[in-house]
Amino acid sequence: MLMLAYLLSCLTVVSAGSHSLMALATYIVGQTPFPEFSAVLMLDDLQIMYYDSTTWKAVYRTNSDSKYYDEEQSDADTVFNAMYNGMKTRDFYVKKHLNHTDGVHVHQRLAGCELLNDDKPGPLHFWDAFDEKSMEEFTYDQEKNDIQMKKPWMIPWDQVKRRHIKYLYEIFYYPICIKVLRRYLHMEKNNVMRKVKPRVRLMKKTLPDSQGLQISCLATGFYPRHINLTLFRDDQPVNDDQITGGEILPNGDGSYQMRKSLVISVEELREGHKYNCTMKRLNLDNKLDITFDVAESDPGSFSLYVVISVLVLMCVAVLIIPALIKWRRKRQTAGRVSEMSQCKYSPTPCK
Repeated sequence: MLMLAYLLSCLTVVSAGSHSLMALATYIVGQTPFPEFSAVLMLDDLQIMYYDSTTWKAVYRTNSDSKYYDEEQSDADTVFNAMYNGMKTRDFYVKKHLNHTDGVHVHQRLAGCELLNDDKPGPLHFWDAFDEKSMEEFTYDQEKNDIQMKKPWMIPWDQVKRRHIKYLYEIFYYPICIKVLRRYLHMEKNNVMRKVKPRVRLMKKTLPDSQGLQISCLATGFYPRHINLTLFRDDQPVNDDQITGGEILPNGDGSYQMRKSLVISVEELREGHKYNCTMKRLNLDNKLDITFDVAESDPGSFSLYVVISVLVLMCVAVLIIPALIKWRRKRQTAGRVSEMSQCKYSPTPCK
């Protein structure tokens, strides 16, 4: 399948505090059990609509206002039919210019617009990918009424074609995108505008065979997803090539998490560096610092702690086991005495 992760990574162009309306459209060439064309419409990270070539109807996953039903169906037909026809037409050029053979091929497009922090409409973007290759980037700038393309994979547009495309975006696609974005931003404001603070902690794990220590900084339960998580060594940011993790991952409750980890060698532990983790939310003016005392994690100290713990357990065992044996013997003796007493007064002989 396609590089879906690459397409979704393009959402990073949406700045913190702004809101986006993005459609991920998929066009499949060849025989599969899936619809030839399908699209999912997202408000930030909330799915609000699904559309495909089986029914040619928009199915809304959230509470769509019934008074806009006919208008929304018309807008969806205008945008997604044009997207379908455009992606289908490009199949011819892909096979010709990229020398693709018959079989199953997948063309995907991520397209949408955004509202900036001051509720000012931003540009409209789309990115195309075909069979695990990013192909084309397109931007329509409403203020300049201009379009820009990077890495075009079709025959270049002439002036007539360019003016026609610009007209379609100015009159139809861009106004529809901003209108739907504003409408659903109002309807879903309790979801997409909520702000949940993260829980941040710094964890440590001793590595086997005296390989040192791994520390991990975990921020979880936050919303929205725009945060910076930084690991420091002696107040200097640790180089990215020494850190693992760093991806923003979803939790099951609609919030997000991010983890960054660093392996500290035995030599570094003995040098006594100070490590700390800083979390900063990009759309809020707040910051949280957590400091890790490396001295507490010295391998020698850890080994001594283990030895002391074992000795304490052995001492406890030495005291408890004889006491248990003595108690059991007393219980057995008491039981035999009780049996003898019962035999003495029994009318029948005891065994």
